[in-house]
Amino acid sequence: MTFLNFALQAAPVTDTIANAAAAAATTEVSVTENVSYLDFILKGGVMIYPLIVLLFFCIYVIIERYLSIKKATKMDSNMVNDVKIQLRAGRLDNAIMLAGRENTAAGNILKSGVSIIGRPISEIESVMEKTTDVEVAQMEKGLGYLGLISGIAPILGFIGTISGVIKIFHTISNTGNLNIQTISGGLYEKMISSGAGLVVGVIAYCAYHLFNMLIDNFALKVQKQSLEIIHVIQDPQNGN
Repeated sequence: MTFLNFALQAAPVTDTIANAAAAAATTEVSVTENVSYLDFILKGGVMIYPLIVLLFFCIYVIIERYLSIKKATKMDSNMVNDVKIQLRAGRLDNAIMLAGRENTAAGNILKSGVSIIGRPISEIESVMEKTTDVEVAQMEKGLGYLGLISGIAPILGFIGTISGVIKIFHTISNTGNLNIQTISGGLYEKMISSGAGLVVGVIAYCAYHLFNMLIDNFALKVQKQSLEIIHVIQDPQNGN
């Protein structure tokens, strides 16, 4: 009977301990799950802040350049044919008006050549080439920032990681407390800085080269259109 009473009294205590352990585990999981991505990133150290600034500036440049390049590289498939028709008919004013109606880079390049018809062909070609260079330079304006960010962001992240590792080993040398938990915890936090730098650098690098590809494709198309106009100017009746 005594043993039975003891077992009955111990059972609630055991249940209480089990419930407390389960509650503690649940609380720990809840705390882990509630850690926000921002808090996790900010553990990367002081270099995270300039990287965040670079990220937002990079996104701003990407959006601004995309909208600007998209507008500038807009090409009307019928514009060249319309200009060629007007030139063959001898209606120079109409050709100039058609070339400038869209206010795009391609239109400005054609307009620069059509507007000086009557001068030597070499001069017309030179003017159109110079106008192309100006328009391309306008499109490339600001892309240097993306190239700069793609270079310095990974370096800033690496500097943040190195400085964090230096602090870890400096603390160990002063306290003499060496354990794997301290080292691994400090290292994973400092590696966040390198990861963030690489992410920002990759975004800027990809955007930089993508925009340059778009600009190169535009320049090639404009050169083809310019040659068509030059052929019409040289031989209005048979130009293609």
